[in-house]
Amino acid sequence: MSRAFVKGDDSDLSGEEVPERPISPHANYVTAEGLAQLRQRYETLLAQHAELKAAGEDFDKPRLTQIDRDLRYFSQRLESAIPIDPSKEPQDEVHFGATVRAEDAEGRVHRFKIVGEDEADVATGKVSWVSPLAKALIGARVADTVKWRRPAGEVELEILEISY
Repeated sequence: MSRAFVKGDDSDLSGEEVPERPISPHANYVTAEGLAQLRQRYETLLAQHAELKAAGEDFDKPRLTQIDRDLRYFSQRLESAIPIDPSKEPQDEVHFGATVRAEDAEGRVHRFKIVGEDEADVATGKVSWVSPLAKALIGARVADTVKWRRPAGEVELEILEISY
């Protein structure tokens, strides 16, 4: 039934619906650093939530709605987190948690770390384990050449070093 036909108190509505943050269908693998980041983000949101609520009647309802949404997201991500210990991975192969140094056909050297989805940050070389790049690298060894299929074209990378 439409809300237009229901008598009720609308004072708790923010005026705008905030869509839920999408939850990945993939396993939520995390590094120790990634898990710490998730926990920190959740704690920060809890503190912001408490601060807004403490403001009494004069608080930013749209911001509170966003914080509530983000708290649901990060709570779910923490509950579903699967910490991976890189020291238990084969040290001579690329797996989750590995830092890979690779060279492309033009001689440029790149460094990538394979991490969880929430930890990925291309600017710092952290790539999600479900990304096309990580999928190309996983299972490779030093001196192997892998093909990274990108929308902009295929790139060959030679694995120079693997570290955990």
